[in-house]
Amino acid sequence: MVSNLSVNLCGISLKNPVIPASGTFGFGLELAGTFDLNVLGGISLKGTTQEPRYGNPTPRVAECTAGMINSVGLQNPGIKALVNDKVPCLRDVYDGCIIANISGFSLEEYRNCCALSDKCEGIDIIEVNVSCPNVHGGGLAFGTSAKAAADVTRAVREVCRKPVFIKLSPNVTDIVEIARACEDAGADGLTLVNTFLGMRIDTVRRKPVLANTMGGFSGKAIFPIALRMVYQVAHACKIPVIGCGGVSTAGDVIEMMMAGATAVQVGAENLRNPLACPEIAAALPSTMQQLGIQNLTDIIGIV
Repeated sequence: MVSNLSVNLCGISLKNPVIPASGTFGFGLELAGTFDLNVLGGISLKGTTQEPRYGNPTPRVAECTAGMINSVGLQNPGIKALVNDKVPCLRDVYDGCIIANISGFSLEEYRNCCALSDKCEGIDIIEVNVSCPNVHGGGLAFGTSAKAAADVTRAVREVCRKPVFIKLSPNVTDIVEIARACEDAGADGLTLVNTFLGMRIDTVRRKPVLANTMGGFSGKAIFPIALRMVYQVAHACKIPVIGCGGVSTAGDVIEMMMAGATAVQVGAENLRNPLACPEIAAALPSTMQQLGIQNLTDIIGIV
């Protein structure tokens, strides 16, 4: 039995569903000399803002049981570097789906960055991170409000012809409400979930481990919660879902797809093992054969 790993995201064909998640794989080029990037279905690039950002003060990372907390603070070289340098260089060595991950602190910033991304020939999908604080709306993250998330979706939809995926925050009471609001506002797809808000304390120093006190909790520990949210959203919305959160094995990819994900992002596992994504992609055919799966598309939302 020949395994068919290909999936389709809004008309874009991926050779397999495995995508390194934004913030865990740089701009792809960092690992281009380590393995052939073309074994990946797609690559979600490092989160990018309008202007270059240095990020938060150190320490930025705290270890946890079966996971980690980070507070990097969106360190990145800015949107112009992304479209003029990073993407063209990546496209020279990679022929798969390139996903630009865009962050913003105002509707105008989201709109400007997405417009430039849309014009960049090498970018296939625009992934909008709505976990950023709204500096004009009291500092609450755009993704914690259905209205604010919808406002961002509409703003970027107006300037984009390419598929727009909204990356949702799990730090909410009803993720389905927010997902539906984004769908109604014109999103082509949804990515979920982003990191959970977490904290560690250095009991000897009696201070938070992170300089920023709190940060994003990710890793294997969050997989069951992320899976639940993917299931809820995929069954409530008609647009495709990219599942993300605690994925570390080919079996996890199958679970995410059975819950309703069309493609799957691998995040914190890349930081533990830089070869996680190619290893997961390579293990998929045998995992599919063990489960009697010939075409991955047959299992999307089967549960």
